[in-house]
Amino acid sequence: MLFGRVKSLDAILATAERQSLHRTLGGFQLMLFGIGCIIGTGIFVLTAAGAQKAGPGLMLAFAIAGAICIVAALCYAEIAAMIPVAGSAYTYTYSVMGEILAWTVGWALILEYAVSASAVSVGWAGYFSGTILEQFLGITLPQWLSAGPLFLGGEPGGLVNLPAMVIALLVTWLLMIGTSESAKVNAILVAIKVAALTIFVALTLPQVELDRFNPFLPAGLFGQWGTGTGAVGAAATIFFAYVGFDAVSTAAEETKDPQKNVPIGLIGSLLFCTVFYILVAAGAIGTIGGQPIMGPGGIPFPAGSEELARQCALPQFASALVCSDEALAHVLREIGFSGVGNLLGIAAFVALPSVILVLLFAQTRIFFVMSRDGLLPQSLSKVHPKWKTPYVVTAITGVVVAVAAAVFPVGRLADIANAGTLYAFAMVAIAVMLLRRNDPDRKRPFRVPGLWFVAPAACAGCVFLFVNLPTEAMLVLPIWGAIGLVIYFIYGRSRSHLGRGIVEVVGPGDHEESLLPIDTDTKRD
Repeated sequence: MLFGRVKSLDAILATAERQSLHRTLGGFQLMLFGIGCIIGTGIFVLTAAGAQKAGPGLMLAFAIAGAICIVAALCYAEIAAMIPVAGSAYTYTYSVMGEILAWTVGWALILEYAVSASAVSVGWAGYFSGTILEQFLGITLPQWLSAGPLFLGGEPGGLVNLPAMVIALLVTWLLMIGTSESAKVNAILVAIKVAALTIFVALTLPQVELDRFNPFLPAGLFGQWGTGTGAVGAAATIFFAYVGFDAVSTAAEETKDPQKNVPIGLIGSLLFCTVFYILVAAGAIGTIGGQPIMGPGGIPFPAGSEELARQCALPQFASALVCSDEALAHVLREIGFSGVGNLLGIAAFVALPSVILVLLFAQTRIFFVMSRDGLLPQSLSKVHPKWKTPYVVTAITGVVVAVAAAVFPVGRLADIANAGTLYAFAMVAIAVMLLRRNDPDRKRPFRVPGLWFVAPAACAGCVFLFVNLPTEAMLVLPIWGAIGLVIYFIYGRSRSHLGRGIVEVVGPGDHEESLLPIDTDTKRD
């Protein structure tokens, strides 16, 4: 049967032991990985795009996205501790719902992480060009080297975003060197980032003016369907900033004592970061305002659109929050803290690469596990003898991410990434419920409280945000999925280890792995 290839948990764990990645990460490092991904993408990069969609309602958007993310994170915590191997939602789906659905999830995660990494690279480039080059060095990059082409949502005269492309390639090189080295660098960058945002909150909140929050929902709560506007539309966009907790679960196979450390990394990073999202958004909008630039019919121009780029080029919008490529540094300069604003720009310049690092880390590990299962070419899962990293797929991924960062704007990339993100999160919630029914006696170091409310709430929340994405972003998932299914049926299905009956199974009391044929077309009850 088409959906019948279900890989048992014992087989998944045995496979990981046979061809495993080196376990170097602890619970604190995992939390730093999550913080490194979450704080940065949504605050340093997406504040302007979110304000263009929702205005002051961006604060509510963060709360909506955070609430949905919390229930999804609880589901992740339970299943990641049970299945402490690389692969995230792909591996979890494989163990519960079968190979073809696992392939669709893995394929969606590839889209999610790669596009998200490109988006943050573009955000970093804004701080690099605005703070480092212009403010400190007095150098202005020519337009054709600092933005993508206008027809792709860039800026007039844009051709290629060279800084974004370069930073993506540099982070790729760092990841190829080794995981533990990357984690140490990431810990330093996270500390810089948190300190900078703490200073931002301390300087802006005392100057907040309540009048700047009126109207609070200029585009409404839901906005016009298909435009991705309103507070809910903004929540659908900035939700991709929360993929940090998902990246933590992909690192489970490289974690010491994953049964304890994975839940700590997941939930701890999420709770810590959500507070910063709301406080920083309040400080930014309450000081200089964050009303969107409206188009025909009172609908905000789409973030990352050609129309918005033309409006932002007009003198009257030169200081608008929604037009800034370095939003938080821009806010501080506008309220009289130019020096501090420049320092914050430096912090973003130094720290945002940690976000790119975590996203690329997670994306390459998805590729690694799918290759290890035979669904993608085995050459992708080669581990470097010295660096102990999957260097082939890391290099390929880095080049693709760099090219996308060179030509697309941050707002459009964020919306595209969310299509795969929300699908994967919903599948994890379903997998947790099915595992509770199909394998109730398996040890669960972390159990979701009130699962039969939490998991359906996570599914419903993901669907709710998905249908509030812009129409073109919603179409990405079925189109990308169709391409993936063609590859699966042409290549992956016939070469799948599970499909050929090659599965590592560890029997009771056994310490050796054995390759046993199995009936791959038998569903589990």
